[in-house]
Amino acid sequence: MDSLRLLDLEIDCPAQRVTRAGVALPLHGLSWRLFKVLLERGTDIVDFDTLAEQVWAPAVVGEDAISQRVKLLRKALGDDSRRPRYIRSVRGRGYQLCAAPVVLERTSPPAARRKWPWLAGGAAAAAVLATVLLWPATPSPPAAQALLQRAEYYASIGQAGNNERAIALYRQALQVDPESSSARRGLSRALSAQGCLFNGSAAQMDEALALADAELRRAFDDGAAHALRGYAYDCLGRMGDAIADYQRAIQLDPADERTRASLAYLHQEQGHLVLALRDNLALKAPERLRFRDVQVARELELLGFTQAAAQRHARNFQLYPDNVFANIAWPRSLFAAGAYGPARQALSEALSRGTPHPQLLRLQGELALQAGDRAAAAAAFEQGRQLRPQQSFGQTLAMLYAVPGPSPEWIGNRLASLQAQAGDGWSDAALERALLLQASGNTAAAMAALQQAVNDGFRDAAWLRATPLFAPLHNTSEWMPLLARIDADIARQRSRVLAADWRPADLSGLSAAPATGTR
Repeated sequence: MDSLRLLDLEIDCPAQRVTRAGVALPLHGLSWRLFKVLLERGTDIVDFDTLAEQVWAPAVVGEDAISQRVKLLRKALGDDSRRPRYIRSVRGRGYQLCAAPVVLERTSPPAARRKWPWLAGGAAAAAVLATVLLWPATPSPPAAQALLQRAEYYASIGQAGNNERAIALYRQALQVDPESSSARRGLSRALSAQGCLFNGSAAQMDEALALADAELRRAFDDGAAHALRGYAYDCLGRMGDAIADYQRAIQLDPADERTRASLAYLHQEQGHLVLALRDNLALKAPERLRFRDVQVARELELLGFTQAAAQRHARNFQLYPDNVFANIAWPRSLFAAGAYGPARQALSEALSRGTPHPQLLRLQGELALQAGDRAAAAAAFEQGRQLRPQQSFGQTLAMLYAVPGPSPEWIGNRLASLQAQAGDGWSDAALERALLLQASGNTAAAMAALQQAVNDGFRDAAWLRATPLFAPLHNTSEWMPLLARIDADIARQRSRVLAADWRPADLSGLSAAPATGTR
C-alpha cells in the first residue's frame, strides 16, 4: 500500500499525495482518509457505517455528511458522479471504487523510504535539505477540520439547539481558516435553516444569502453553490429566485436529491401537485431527506387522498418527533377534516415536543376560535407573531384579533404595503390581503383576493371549509364557486396521479372522484 495506481492516478500513501500526470491534486484531511479507506477495500462496497467509523470516529456523522465529503473527494479527483471514473455510489449501501488499484513495485527497500536520506552527510546532505525545503509542502489537515466535523454533525441532527451549536462552530472554523469554502457553505446553510425551521432572525437569513452569493462568485458553475443560494432565497421567501437557482443546481448536478426535494416543495406551493408528488416519489434515496415523507403526505392530502394521507401523517408524527413539519402536519390534517377534539390532542403533544413554529400557534388560535374563545385565539396569534416578528402574515393576524383591534388607517397602510410586495409567488400574501379586506368590510374585494390566492397556487379547500378565519365570507355568492374552482382542479390532478404508473401503492383501487369524508 506504499504506492498505488488507480487508472491515471498515482498515489503515494506515506506522503498522502495523489498526482495525475505529475500534477498534485488537492487531496488532504478527511478527503484523503476517506479515499484511503476506499483504496484499502479495492472494488468492494464500503458501507456508510464503516466509513463513519474509520474516517470520522470518534465524531458521529450521518449519511448526509458522508455524501457531502464524497462529493468533495470527487471534486478533488476531477470525477463526475453522473459518469464516475473513480468512485461509484451504490444506492442505499455505500461507495466503491470503479476499478481495482494496482500496487506499484518499490524502487528502494521499505526502510529507505521511511528515513531521511541524508545520513551520508556532507554536500549531498545539504543539497537534499535544500531540495526538501524548496519543494511545495504536502498539505496537512487544516486546523479548522475538527471544528468542521463537529459543525457538520450538529447541523445534521435537525434540532434548534444543535443548529445553533453548528453555527458557532462554523464561525470558529472561519476564524481559524478564513478561506475555508466548506465553513462558509456550512454556515450559510445553517443560518438559512435557522430562519426556515427554528425562527431565526432576518439578519441571520440575510447573512446566509451574502455567504451563498460569495460562494457562487467563486464557483459559478458549481451546482452545490447554486443550491446553497437557492436555499437562502427559499428561506427568505423569494420563491422565483429560489426556483431559478434550484433548477440550475439540478442541471449542473442531476444527482442532487436534496435540491430536487426542495424544488418539489415549491412546485407544491405553486399548486403543481402532480409534478411535486412525482418528483418526490422519484427520489432514489428518500431516507436521507428529512422532510420528504412529510411532503408526500401533504401532497396526497391536497389531492384528496385523505385516508392515505392521514395514515402517512400519523406515522410521521409518531416516528419523527423532532421534525417540525411532521408536528404541524398531523394536527392540521385533523383540523381540516373537522376532527377538532383529536386535533387539539395532537396539537398539545406537538407543542410539548420543543419544535415551536408560527403555524402551530396559528392552528392553536383557529381551534380556540372554533370553540368560541376569542381571547385565547388572540393570545395564540400574538405568541406566533413574537416567535417570528418579521413574518407579515403573523403580524396581521395578531393585530386583527388584538384588543383594541386595528384602525382603518392601519388596515389601509397594511394593504398598501402588501400591494407593493405583490408577485413574490406565495399564496400567503393573497390570503393575508383577504383577511384585511374582510376586516374592513369589503367582502367582494376579499373574495377577489382569495381568487388570487388560487391563481398563486393555493389548493387547500379543506382548510378553507374548516377555518373560522374566513367565516364572514361563507354566505357570499362567490364562496361556493371559489371552492368548486379548487375542487375541479384537484379532480383533474387527482385523475392524472391515478393514471400514472408511478402512483404509490396505497392508492390502489381508488377512483378519480375526490375521496371526501373517508377519514
